[in-house]
Amino acid sequence: MTASRQASWDPAQYLRYGGERLRPALDLLARIDRDAPARVVDLGCGPGNVSVILRRRWPGADVLGVDGSAAMLERARRDAPDCRFEQADIATWQPARPIDVLYSNAALHWLGDHATLFARLFATLAEGGVMAVQMPGMHAAPIRALQHEIAARGPWAEKLRNVGAAPPVLEPADYYDLLRPLAAAVDLWETTYLHQLQGEDAAVQWAMGTSLRPFLDPLEEPLRGQFLAAYTEAVRPHYPRRADGATLLAFRRLFIVATR
Repeated sequence: MTASRQASWDPAQYLRYGGERLRPALDLLARIDRDAPARVVDLGCGPGNVSVILRRRWPGADVLGVDGSAAMLERARRDAPDCRFEQADIATWQPARPIDVLYSNAALHWLGDHATLFARLFATLAEGGVMAVQMPGMHAAPIRALQHEIAARGPWAEKLRNVGAAPPVLEPADYYDLLRPLAAAVDLWETTYLHQLQGEDAAVQWAMGTSLRPFLDPLEEPLRGQFLAAYTEAVRPHYPRRADGATLLAFRRLFIVATR
């Protein structure tokens, strides 16, 4: 079971910086060259905020959002009534019919064995179909690395011994080598966004919406609060508030668009 499927996702916390999280989703969507796909899947759709945009881009398509979190899907069904949603493990989910656009924004990095995973997902495409994927590449950044360091020391260490967040993604060239023998075309690029986050300890609040969830969920008070305080103290020097009150979060993301 991956960390993402153990975590109790909070749509409100995830969407606290919804505008910043949406930017890479829109950048990925802009590179998909399909005029009128019939079947579009938002794999790892979360609260459905991108599913709405996919539906707007292709109003004639059947847009299906797939996610493992019941809480996220409850929000998605409320906010995106024109889309369909299905609760499933995205690591093993299979479509009933070939897909014209398989879109996945910030979801597949939670899963391991990308060599097998990407080949399997690519095989679900119809002829001429497109697989579009965006994944964070933040494993070595302080906001992520300090989660493991803090988890390994302190009174919570035993409870967090087998807990981990998303594994590192592969290098871009590795995904090229995986997909190029299967695809008619592969487009890859990286972008580092310099997000201007507002609020106290904004980098921690960002992490609480995603990568910090697997570490917080196994803990009860007072350990949960103690762990969060230790992580906040460790992270704060790396992401200080600027003179105008904003916190700058450099966030690297990998984009892949492969056409069958």
